[in-house]
Amino acid sequence: MIDSQTTPDVTHVAENCRMIADMVRDFGAREIEPHKMNWDESQAFPKPLFHQLGAQGLMGVLVPHEFSGSGFGYEEYVTAIIELSKIDGSIGLSMAAHNSLCTGHILQHASQAQKEKYLPKLATGEWLGAWGLTEPNTGSDAGNMKTTAVKDGEHWVLNGAKNFITHGISGDVAVVIARTGEPGDNRNASAFIVERGTPGFSGGRKENKLGMRASETSEMIFENCRIPEENLIGEVGEGFVQSLKVLDGGRISIAALSCGIAEGALNAAIAYSKEREQFGKPISKFQGISFKIADMATKVEAAKLLTFQAARMKDVGQTVNKQAAMAKLYASEVAVEVANEAVQVFGGYGYTKDYPVEKFYRDAKLCTIGEGTSEIQKLVISREVLR
Repeated sequence: MIDSQTTPDVTHVAENCRMIADMVRDFGAREIEPHKMNWDESQAFPKPLFHQLGAQGLMGVLVPHEFSGSGFGYEEYVTAIIELSKIDGSIGLSMAAHNSLCTGHILQHASQAQKEKYLPKLATGEWLGAWGLTEPNTGSDAGNMKTTAVKDGEHWVLNGAKNFITHGISGDVAVVIARTGEPGDNRNASAFIVERGTPGFSGGRKENKLGMRASETSEMIFENCRIPEENLIGEVGEGFVQSLKVLDGGRISIAALSCGIAEGALNAAIAYSKEREQFGKPISKFQGISFKIADMATKVEAAKLLTFQAARMKDVGQTVNKQAAMAKLYASEVAVEVANEAVQVFGGYGYTKDYPVEKFYRDAKLCTIGEGTSEIQKLVISREVLR
């Protein structure tokens, strides 16, 4: 299990990252690589794997030791996501969503009692987390959400539905953003912790997706779901403010996911270009291929630099709104481009499921959509730059 106590000094972050990368690569080779295509083909969500990831310290990377977490910072967290995503973006996505969204929301905004109750189960992988903001008719326009929470004595009653939720069916606990005011108001939403098994809370339809097929994406449905008042996170009306802060970290997560997918596709293309021979020599010797790989490698490196810059800023408490959006925008677009070029390097074989790049190609596209589309990232960046 990874644990920051092994190298507590901040100067040892690089050593921590190397240790985590080695551990994830070894774990992934044993537990993920042999099964990933079966999971992808069947859209099977391997929930037991995440209990194993919890035992490795990867389900509470950012959670302090006092809550049974690993106690690391964002650089170590980014490293773990990248290494997982080099193997299977689906696993990287689910690990990131659990850490940065559900667990991250509770870690950043919940009361001490709520942290003591939920974080140890989430950080150890005993429980899997979900986070519910998006709805069928409100993606980026979250201010007009239809899911409502109405106060009734010492309880809140939730009604509505969320969609495109990672672990919407399998999650053991969810942080749910519901409207507690009028549509369009700045402070019209609040955040609640809802445990699986609460009457009126159920999983809905599971999405049949292009990529990331081993990461469960589904609806969450609330029908007169009564939750106790103590499950409100923070104050009434703080839900959007809390969510925006959570999404800053979430965008770093998606940037890291993108970097991992891009680097995995690049590594596959490099290896294949050295093995595949045409006209008596490896295709890597042809300028058309070697220059393509040079462009891919440069863009992957630039994406990683942006992502680690945002991670370092997050670790020292700096505002990362612009940097997280830049990292997410650039890295996600690079993931799509590099995966596309990797398929091209493989030629006809790249279009088959016998080789890994077609999966990287399918998985990459979600990175430009999830946790804010590329267009939304440009909106965030332009507002900051033109402020």
